[in-house]
This record gives sequence, structure tokens and C-alpha cells, in this order.
Amino acid sequence: MGPNLVVFGMFTLLAFFVGIRIIRPTHVGLIETLGKYTGTAKPGFHWIIPVIQRMYLVNMTEQMVDTEPQTVITKDNLNAIVDAVVYYKVTDPKSSMYNVNDHRSQLVALARTTLRAVIGTMTFTDANENRSLINSQIETVLDQETKNYGVDVLRVEIQKIEAPHEVQNAMNEVVIAERIRIASTEKANAAEIEAEGLKRAAIQKAEGMKQAEVLEAEGKAAAIQLVNEAADKYFVGNAVELKRLEVSLDAVKDNSKIIIAKDGINPQLLIGDIPVSAR
Repeated sequence: MGPNLVVFGMFTLLAFFVGIRIIRPTHVGLIETLGKYTGTAKPGFHWIIPVIQRMYLVNMTEQMVDTEPQTVITKDNLNAIVDAVVYYKVTDPKSSMYNVNDHRSQLVALARTTLRAVIGTMTFTDANENRSLINSQIETVLDQETKNYGVDVLRVEIQKIEAPHEVQNAMNEVVIAERIRIASTEKANAAEIEAEGLKRAAIQKAEGMKQAEVLEAEGKAAAIQLVNEAADKYFVGNAVELKRLEVSLDAVKDNSKIIIAKDGINPQLLIGDIPVSAR
């Protein structure tokens, strides 16, 4: 084996190893031959001709780009600091490589411009309260503008919308004042409820006392009625005996005892243990 053959063998072996390309499942390879696109290589083992061919890898997974914080003038002339992120995925590796110089930087620039245009039509309060609407509008615009980029914009997320410090302080004061107002209203409502409870209790107490007085009056009326009925039945034409019975009833209030004979009309009053004739 001559020296030239050895050199050629070593050169061939070196060229073989130099031309080996291993593509991961997350990428595809674009192969150029003498500067011209000649094919797309899928994940796995590949070999290209050194010097004559080149392979460029394109990431096919979902990717994120940050638009970086920027100052945006809102409709009410506030300088808001806005930051957003864009999620996208390459769908056509050939277009993403050859239709745009750098699809990633182009996407960031377009997202920043669109963000300024959308938020510029809103007041700061509207922009801060309608982030999902802003995300949707920016995503729609980016989808339309990046058709030739070979990418699909998946979603846009506003990370922050911050007002100048003076505005933030004023907003904080408004929030604090609103919370104080709510607390005062709740306290007033609690006092009103307590007063209403006391009022109802007083009404119920008054109604109870009134009912007790009515029952007491009804009891007295019933007692008078019973006395009158007894007088009509047992003491008709005998007013003296009725008077004595009334005196005896008054004596009962002083813990005295009254005994009425079975035959009738000769009541006796017991004062202590001594019987006293009622006649």
C-alpha cells in the first residue's frame, strides 16, 4: 500500500466523519448544495458532502419571544410601561428560513409595533381591564402578517401594563378611599340592623305587656261576671247576706278563711283559728 493510498484513505475517513449529521426529534434540517436548497432532512442520522453541502437546523417546537418592556402612550395620554410575550411554532421550515431574514427578530418587532397600535386606542383603565381582548387582537394581527414567515402564532400574553408612579399613587388612594367607603357602609348597615333588632324587641315587649293587661282585664271581667251570676242565683232578695259575703271575700286577701254552711245563708269568718259568725 503506497503512501498516496494511505493519505486518500485517511482523507476519505475524515470526510465521512465530518459529514455526519444527527438531527434531534425537535428539529429538521435544511440541506443546501452549493448554495441551493436541495432538500429537508428529518430527525435521525444523515450524511452530507463536506464543503459542497451544508445543513441548517430549524427548531419545530413551540417557542417564546419577549417583546421587552416599552413605553406606550394611551388614549388618555398616559405613558404606560407595557411588556408582552409571544408564543409561536414553525410550521414551514423552508419559508421560515428563506422568506424572512430572521423570523424571530421580525416577530418581536412586529409584536411591539402592534402592541403600541392596539393600546394606543385605549385608555389606561380600559387597557388594564381588557388584557384578554388586547391579546386576541395582537394575535390576530400577527397571524395575518406572518403568513409568509412559515410560523403560526399560538397566543400572546400581556405580562404587565404599568402606569407612571404618580398615577399609581393616585390609583392606590382611590382604592383605599373606596375600601374605607365600603367599610363605613357595612358598619352603618350593621348599626341599622342592630337598631332594627332593638326596635322589634321593644315592640314585642310592648305587645306582651299589652296582652298581659288584656288577659288580666278579661280575668277581672270574668270574676265579676261569676259574682253577679252567683248573686242572681243564691242571693236574690237578700242584699245583706251578699254584702257579708263580699266582706268575707275581701278578708280572704288577708289569709283569713271563710266557711259557708251547706244549708246556706249563714257564712262564718275564721280570723286566725277563732270562728266568728258573719251575722
